[in-house]
This record gives sequence, C-alpha cells and structure tokens, in this order.
Amino acid sequence: MLMSPVSLRADFPGLAGGWHYLDTAATAQKPQAVIDATVHAMGRDYATVHRGVYARSAEMTLAFEAARRKVARFIGGREDEIVFTRGATEAINLVAHSWGGTSLKAGDRILLSTLEHHSNIVPWQLLRDRVGVEIDVCPLTADGRIDLDAAERMLTQAHKLVAFAHVSNVLGSTLDAKRAADLAHSVGAMLLLDGCQAVPRLPVNVTALDCDFYVFSAHKLYGPTGLGALWARAEILEAMPPWHGGGAMIDRVTFARTTYAPPPARFEAGTPAIVEVIGLAAAIDYVEAIGIPAIMAHEAALVRQLGVALAALNNVTVFGPEDSAGIVSFALDGVHPHDLATILDEEGVAIRAGHHCAQPLMDHLGVPATARASFGLYNDESDIAALLRGIERTKRIFG
Repeated sequence: MLMSPVSLRADFPGLAGGWHYLDTAATAQKPQAVIDATVHAMGRDYATVHRGVYARSAEMTLAFEAARRKVARFIGGREDEIVFTRGATEAINLVAHSWGGTSLKAGDRILLSTLEHHSNIVPWQLLRDRVGVEIDVCPLTADGRIDLDAAERMLTQAHKLVAFAHVSNVLGSTLDAKRAADLAHSVGAMLLLDGCQAVPRLPVNVTALDCDFYVFSAHKLYGPTGLGALWARAEILEAMPPWHGGGAMIDRVTFARTTYAPPPARFEAGTPAIVEVIGLAAAIDYVEAIGIPAIMAHEAALVRQLGVALAALNNVTVFGPEDSAGIVSFALDGVHPHDLATILDEEGVAIRAGHHCAQPLMDHLGVPATARASFGLYNDESDIAALLRGIERTKRIFG
C-alpha cells in the first residue's frame, strides 16, 4: 500500500514550506534518498568508470553497471539492451539518426499521432528532410486517445516505424501499447514508445508490450536531470551504427580504421553521467519500495477527485479522458492559462501553463495553451483544495 502522502512529502526537501507542487509531468521532485546517493557519488565514492584499475574506480564501475541492470529489470529488458542518454529526447534522436538514417530510405513512411511531444515529432522531421521519408499522423478519439482503429486503416507495407507516446504528457491518455505493437508488426514496421509519462506511474514491461524501442527520462521518475535511457531489442542495437564518436565506444582506433564496441557501449561515447546514473538507481529503489501499482492507484484517485471538482464548475473545460494517468489539463473560460498559473503561484500552487511542447495537439484542441495539473506520489487532497481555491480567486479577479 502507498504510504501516507503526508509522510512521503517529508522525504522531498523541495516541497518544504507547504508548497503545492502540481507539475510532476514536467519534472518530479527528488526524494532525500536520491539526493544523498548523488552527493555520495559525487563526493566520497567518486571516480571514473570503465577505465581505472584502482579500487575506487572498479567499485564505481560495478555500481554504474548495477544501475544499468536495475533499469533493465525495472522495465523488463536485458542490461545489454539499455543505452544511457541525456534524456528521452536524445534517445529518440539516437534512434532517428542511427537506425533511421541507415534503415530507412525515400518513400518509407513513419506514423506518429496528433498528441506527440515535440521530441517525438522533430527528430523524424529532420530525418524526413535528410532521407526523404514521409510522415503520417494518426488522429485521436473523441476523449483524446490515439485512435488505433484509424491507425489500423492507415498502416501500409510502406510504413517502417510507428512512434507513439505511451501516456500523453498533456491529456494523460494511455495507449493500448500491445495492440499498437501488433498493428505495427502486422505490416512489418517497428514500434517506438515514448515512456516518459508512463514509467513513473504504470507498470512497464517492454517484453510483454512487444515494442522495439522504449525511451524515458530519469528526472520524471524522481531521479536526476540530464539522464535518460533507450531500450531496444538486442538484435536491433547490434545492427545500428554509432552516432557519436569518442572514447569508450571503440574497440580499436588507428588512423586507417576504427572498430567499435558492441552495444550498449557503442552508443555511449565519452565519460558518462556517472553521478546521475547512481541517482537513477536510487530513484528506482525508492519507487519500487512504494510500488508502481500503489502509485498508480493513488494518482488515479486524485485525478478522479479533481475531475469531479472541475466538472462542477460550469466555466471550466477539461481535456482528455476521465481515467487519465496522473495528468489533468483544463482551461478556465476567459482566462489565459498563463494568468491562471501566475495567480496560483501567488497562492503557493505550481501548475504548468502553455502548449506543453505539443503544439499540434493544441491546434487540434483549438486552444493556444492549457493549464495542466499533474500528480506525483507525494500529492494529496490538500493540493487539490489549494488548486481549487486558486481557481476561485482567479474567477473573482477576472469577474
């Protein structure tokens, strides 16, 4: 069972002073256990990895690779299938540049959806401009889910990749990822899943989902910024060329020819994010001690409570499904989301306001921006109450 959010909140120094933080979808606050792990890794335990023959370097290398195994286990993959990147954005760019740049050709097609984050749109547009692939866009259902019936009608043998968000960062809508995999594979296409919003709040098993690529960022999983992970099937990684050159990713270098290390080292040129990787391992330990199913149930209860409260306000529009995964986007009639967020900040409530790096989705919704409240394991009813008080104050201010 999930611990009391009040007691969990005490684990998060960033929430001190009664701050009502409702922007976890942007970045999660860090528990003290993660902060301590990174401090120790940067201080008393610090050394380089994979290179030194002295004891501390060997110990840090063991800890670093143990973290890779932990990440692999957390999402149901193998450790030799986990590539550390600077974030999900870099992971998608890696796939687009390395796999896409060598496996796709002019006339091949990629299927995205209307609700994708810019990070799952722009890399494919860059690939389109470079290689000549074509991009198709899958529409949404009335309640804001990726319309897989439409995807089934759209997919052809020319499609080589389907790239979808596992959970929308704006609407909180959850993809039927296994069906998406079946549809992609039925025409011989690969499936890439953007798991940034899924990994912190849903059980994820890449083997059961049957996807081909899975990406996520550490900082949304209560870990450090500047770190993410790409999972891909071992045989796919083995066939992909490196995209960055430098130390650690090589087998042997001469001026005549260089040979490369096997995956995942092939894709991790240079000194890695040692401290951040140790912090991510601590974040996974923290989350697993609570349990993803308990976190999911806790956030679902908060979403239901907020949804009922907003539905009772006749001048609020809520976007997305009622059973959204930890994320509620809405608009207050006659008030720009930026104004609402500014007034809420004066009340000690932090939400996100803007296009959420999903401008095509905003165009689809017919709004320039939305207000977004997103929950984490540390939130409780008091955060919802503070948000509602701030909305009422905003309504009074704007008449």
